[in-house]
Amino acid sequence: MVIGAAGESIGDRDMDAIPLKILVVDDEQPIRKLLRLGLLAQGYEFLEAPNGKMAVQLLSQKPDLVILDLGLPDIDGFDLLQKIRGSYEELPIVVLSSRDDESTKVRALEFGADDYVTKPFGMNELLARVRAALRHRLQVSGERNVFRTGDLTVDLVAHVVKIENREIKLTPKEYELLRLLVQHAGKVLTHRFLLRELREETADPQYLRVYVRQLRQKIEADPSQPRYLLTETGIGYRLRAAQVELA
Repeated sequence: MVIGAAGESIGDRDMDAIPLKILVVDDEQPIRKLLRLGLLAQGYEFLEAPNGKMAVQLLSQKPDLVILDLGLPDIDGFDLLQKIRGSYEELPIVVLSSRDDESTKVRALEFGADDYVTKPFGMNELLARVRAALRHRLQVSGERNVFRTGDLTVDLVAHVVKIENREIKLTPKEYELLRLLVQHAGKVLTHRFLLRELREETADPQYLRVYVRQLRQKIEADPSQPRYLLTETGIGYRLRAAQVELA
């Protein structure tokens, strides 16, 4: 059911002309209540479903993002994830689950989730993941050519990468890796996905770690404590999401 929308001056209203609508699918009422309070306080409109059947019905209200628990009472969470992704290709989905094993996280991401947060969770972290997934959705839905985060700028048309307005020379493989991360900024990309897109699908994941290490040496002030190219242990990598602009 629709709970409501918060005031116009709060949170993320600058990301769209009207409050962004978040659908929370979770059978735990206390979790839904916590998320309702947190999301409304940030200016989002809130939809909630305690099961998969109601979630499918609420998709007709065109939410901007789905927060999905995998442990639903009436349908397997992975089945619902696939169903949503199959019908709504660009709809961001953040999985929120008590299952914290790497195989489950990787499976969810490969089934189409944009991110994965484990319970118990911090509200600030979850809100940050939601904002990152929404920024990625806005990025891919428009003709966005220039990506900026902190001192890093990537021009996807000119193939120019700069740190503090100083151009950085990358190898073709390093640039291709960075381009993939930019196009999915804020989203966790699995090792398997990156190797496939880099046409290194049969290679050992160690090759990917080498590319990442080389790229960090060029774009990070301190490669041992990266600000931009972040590691999701055992799963893959994420590029810190920030603003994107028209070229």
